[in-house]
Amino acid sequence: MLQMVVAPFRPCRKMHSLKTSQHDYQTASCEVMMAPSSNTLKFSKKQLALAFVIAGISDAIGAFITPLPPIGWVADLATALLLFMVLGRQWLLLPGLALEAIPGLGVLPFWLLVVGAIAVLGTPRPRFQRH
Repeated sequence: MLQMVVAPFRPCRKMHSLKTSQHDYQTASCEVMMAPSSNTLKFSKKQLALAFVIAGISDAIGAFITPLPPIGWVADLATALLLFMVLGRQWLLLPGLALEAIPGLGVLPFWLLVVGAIAVLGTPRPRFQRH
């Protein structure tokens, strides 16, 4: 996937004049680069299917063990570990782990939402460009 990136803090090379009836404007056309998107990752269908199965099973178990928080925390740690093994180092799993640790929120399908977000968005990574 390609993403348009405008280079910040870079002087524009060409200036164009725009004349109107009342004012003269100088507009700049800045250089626009096409670069591969840094936040999209490619996962195989097997990886995503396995991640969704793990997340679904964990959310189903979590809905029933909500009254027992220590058991839920162990299940959530195991889920996070399994998802890290399947999807790799995805930082979006950490907020899911934090939300699952809050008592009472275990009935919501946070793991499925997190895996869905990773599948659609990928993990945002900082982009460093040399100018």
